[in-house]
Amino acid sequence: MSEQDNKLNATQKVLFCTDFSENADIAFQHALDLVLRRPGSLLIILHVIPEPEAEFWKTYIYEVDNIDDKAKQDIDERIRQSYLSKIPPEILVHVEIKIGRDYQTILNFANEIHADIIVMGRRGHSNWERPFFGSVVERVVRRAECPVLIVPRSAKK
Repeated sequence: MSEQDNKLNATQKVLFCTDFSENADIAFQHALDLVLRRPGSLLIILHVIPEPEAEFWKTYIYEVDNIDDKAKQDIDERIRQSYLSKIPPEILVHVEIKIGRDYQTILNFANEIHADIIVMGRRGHSNWERPFFGSVVERVVRRAECPVLIVPRSAKK
């Protein structure tokens, strides 16, 4: 069994989804807090790169030299600076970067790893906005097979 397999078999799996927004950064603090409260838990950081739906753009994007490598390096660096640098060394952490439809990819991955909870930031600036949270969060909440913690911007510590 590989180290990655061992991590993904942790007793409590907290799936934190990020789009690198301020809201995601606020939600990260809550995901980290959940893991800190349960020693042996695994924090899984997931970033989904939206796949272009138009065939023209798919062809164009993948033909540019080294775009995948450059994008991966940029995302890795962003994850390192925004999240990994704030995680104490005793915390188990796993990072996943996936390409696909955001909410479907989140739901599929959460099911695949048997996530115990999904943590996401809520978009919007006030409680009087649209009754729910935004299309991605709303779809995840409606379809998830595990609890989902939605963190509003007002939860900033």
